[in-house]
Amino acid sequence: MHLLTILAAGENPILPAANELIFGTIAFVIVIVGLFKFAFPSLGAMLAERTAKIQGEMEKAETTRLEADKVLAEYRQNLAGARDESNRIIEEARRTADQLRKDLQAKAEQEAQSTVARAQEEIRAERDRVFQELRTQVGEIAVELAGRVVGSSLDKGTHERLIDEYIDEVASGGNGKG
Repeated sequence: MHLLTILAAGENPILPAANELIFGTIAFVIVIVGLFKFAFPSLGAMLAERTAKIQGEMEKAETTRLEADKVLAEYRQNLAGARDESNRIIEEARRTADQLRKDLQAKAEQEAQSTVARAQEEIRAERDRVFQELRTQVGEIAVELAGRVVGSSLDKGTHERLIDEYIDEVASGGNGKG
């Protein structure tokens, strides 16, 4: 019923009254001016500060990333240097071991040759000694036989001459008969 009384009075129920429109518009303008004068500059400053802070953090992150890349490059370079150094040390140790092996082998060969030479010298000396003993014994036997054959003793000079002749004849492969 209230709606019927308003319609009967000739007022529009959708549109507000003219004085309400004027006061509402003045209040709206005051609020907008207040916002532009007080609130929006504060919000702009706050947004600018936040933008600057984010920009600073982004620059700091970029600087940190560049430093990390630099440290990583140095690490890789050091690692490559360490690998090269370890390869050099291993190669040097390998060369040293090869040289040591060659030296030991040469020393062993030299000692073996020396031992063989000493053994050969000892064999020669023993052969010469045995040959000399044999020569003396053969000579004594020959003199004794010659003395029996001739029937008399020989002097020392003749004795030695006969021994040498007999030994030379035996050494040359003769049968011992003159």
